[in-house]
Amino acid sequence: MTTLDRAAVEQALAQYQDPYLRTDLLSAGCLRRLDIDGGRVEAELVLGYAAGSLVGGIAQMMQMAVENIDGVTAAKVSVRCDVQAGNVQGQVPALEKVKNIIAVASGKGGVGKSTTAANLALALAREGAKVGVLDADIYGPSMGLMLGLPEGTRPQVSDGKWFVPPRAHGLQVMSMAFLVDDNTPVVWRGPMVSGALMQLLTQTAWDELDYLVVDMPPGTGDIQLTLAQKVPVTGAVIVTTPQDLALLDARKGIGMFEKVNIPVLGVVENMAIHICSNCGHAEHLFGEGGGERLAADYGVELLGSMPLSMMIREQADGGKPTVIAEPECQISMVYQDMARHAAARIVELANAAQMPEISISDD
Repeated sequence: MTTLDRAAVEQALAQYQDPYLRTDLLSAGCLRRLDIDGGRVEAELVLGYAAGSLVGGIAQMMQMAVENIDGVTAAKVSVRCDVQAGNVQGQVPALEKVKNIIAVASGKGGVGKSTTAANLALALAREGAKVGVLDADIYGPSMGLMLGLPEGTRPQVSDGKWFVPPRAHGLQVMSMAFLVDDNTPVVWRGPMVSGALMQLLTQTAWDELDYLVVDMPPGTGDIQLTLAQKVPVTGAVIVTTPQDLALLDARKGIGMFEKVNIPVLGVVENMAIHICSNCGHAEHLFGEGGGERLAADYGVELLGSMPLSMMIREQADGGKPTVIAEPECQISMVYQDMARHAAARIVELANAAQMPEISISDD
């Protein structure tokens, strides 16, 4: 017979409301173990999404809450991350050794999609996840350059049939650019492109990934639709600028993913504001609030709103995106927050799908 009431301990643990799962961690099913021995309490909680930078602080807050219960003489609360595999669309089989695939897409080019994909992947890795990047933008592959891989990089081949992805900044990276000459344009029709990308995806020896970030080709044509139907995607991130034309195309992108039953994890708004480096004047060059309105119209999150910044462009061009180049700067913090929100949304969607449907009648 314990001297402490288990319900009181659970109530104390539930005081912490996770800002990403938008509920307490007990309601989210994160409590793995709770031992009460006299006045001693030990609890273990596991987050299903990448948030390694937060677990220490969460554990400390929850431990303090338990220690404040009358009768507690000692408390130990541990929190760790074990990334949960999300659901995929329809009957598309999951990819072996890859828990979650996140498609980063845009309705049009030139909105910073690839830069967002690179920083999102790096931010997830900084949260302790094992992350890979597939550069599916086959006509303009740029991920190798952005991640600092030298020109002429080629993947090793294992057993005569598997590409071993090169690594950069802790990421596993695969791109069509590694297989063709940089100076030779890819002149392929849609079916050839789709086939090549499916081969890259399925014949790459991914090493137990928590997240595979796919930098999708811009647009919403046949190639994009085919990929969305054949690749086991957990969720999509839509990248736009506040400009009306970009927003119109972003809506088409969201519509495409809805058509193939892939949930949109959220919207990223790039080039939201420009701050003059000389005088500090702030100006909305491409309009204001477009990303927020788009997210609200479709009932999804605005994951982040990024400035029009020369630093972001220069660092990506230099092979060290902002999250790696200046990990403690404000822009990197926004990317980290964006990554945690997107990852947590995967868990929310998976948990919601597992909840039984309750029917209430007057009988």
